[in-house]
Amino acid sequence: MVGELTRHGLLVSVDHLGEEITDEAAARQSVGHYLELLDLLPAGADVSVKLTALGLRLSQRLALGNAETICAAAGERGITVTLDAEEHDTIPGLHAVHADLRRRHPDVGVVVQSYLPDSIDRCEKLGGARVRLCKGAYTAPGAYTKPADIDRSYVRCLKVLMAGTAYPMVATHDPRLLRIAAALAELAGRDATGFEYQMLYGIRPDEQLRLAGQGSQVRVYVPYGSDWYPYLMRRMAERPRNLTFFLRSLLSRH
Repeated sequence: MVGELTRHGLLVSVDHLGEEITDEAAARQSVGHYLELLDLLPAGADVSVKLTALGLRLSQRLALGNAETICAAAGERGITVTLDAEEHDTIPGLHAVHADLRRRHPDVGVVVQSYLPDSIDRCEKLGGARVRLCKGAYTAPGAYTKPADIDRSYVRCLKVLMAGTAYPMVATHDPRLLRIAAALAELAGRDATGFEYQMLYGIRPDEQLRLAGQGSQVRVYVPYGSDWYPYLMRRMAERPRNLTFFLRSLLSRH
């Protein structure tokens, strides 16, 4: 799968599904899965890591140490690591671990979710960082719930990221937001190497190829592992239209 995507000029970000680890042995096992994965990926790939899979619920220090192991191994292989965002109560720990890791691994990325009202403040503090901006697939007290409000927050965050020194990773399938991202990148004087689009594997594959064909950087998010059901439910909750995109892509292959 990864080889096919790269042959078509697409970048990849691979996520080993699994989260909410409840003991240190399971966290170590999760690290082992990522180390095995790194040996299979080409240079230029990215791995997406959830800190709860590395023990964040048990200890921030434990998650940091495990993430450090993955970042060090990835760096030796020319692969980047992006720390994924999860439930709202894990966000402070996520950004604390990210800030610590960046001192030794400057290219470690982090996810910001536009459904959270403080997302724009997060973006303003992430100068120089790799930032994956997504809408978010969770719930939180005081969070934006109306699609229009989440979209407006997304655009505000995009403006900050494109105008600043961060490396924006625009994670959306929304055609309108994709057009806005392209316009903001042009206004900010960013060329094709100054940002990238990110889309889920199997959703709008023709658009992924179209963007890559015009010279844009497009990274395809590829999840794998046995814990697929919670992942699928979050993706559908985040944007029910994704199901339509996915079904259309399946039909187009037959």
